[in-house]
Amino acid sequence: MTHDPLLGPIVALVAWSIVMLCWMVVTRMPALKKVGIDLSTIVGGKPGALDGVVDDKAQWKAHNYIHLMEQPTLFYAIVFALILMGQSFPLNVGLAWTYVGLRIAHSIVQATWNRILVRFILFALSTLCLLALTLHAAIGLLHS
Repeated sequence: MTHDPLLGPIVALVAWSIVMLCWMVVTRMPALKKVGIDLSTIVGGKPGALDGVVDDKAQWKAHNYIHLMEQPTLFYAIVFALILMGQSFPLNVGLAWTYVGLRIAHSIVQATWNRILVRFILFALSTLCLLALTLHAAIGLLHS
């Protein structure tokens, strides 16, 4: 059975999100323990509640994991749309892989070094890839 080449970037970004989830848990649990937070006694919570409480470097992984649940959802949607429209052209596959590579680079920067300018450039470039994929989908709809 042959698989659509656009499925690769989807699977890769989901796998990377799981890597970031694991990295977040492995980093955050000791950080919580260090500041005396016992998860068995906590009720509720909200994103960002641990900012300023837990070490920033531990929080960077959590922030990035949240980011991977935001814009990439648009990526998944548009790539599935391209697959359904039969638009798995090499340019779209290249753009999808470039998007994934840029998001992985963004994660690594945010989780380790966290330089805002570098993160912004990587985010902006990945957004341009997403925009191009969306335009290709729109063109595909108009020409069908």
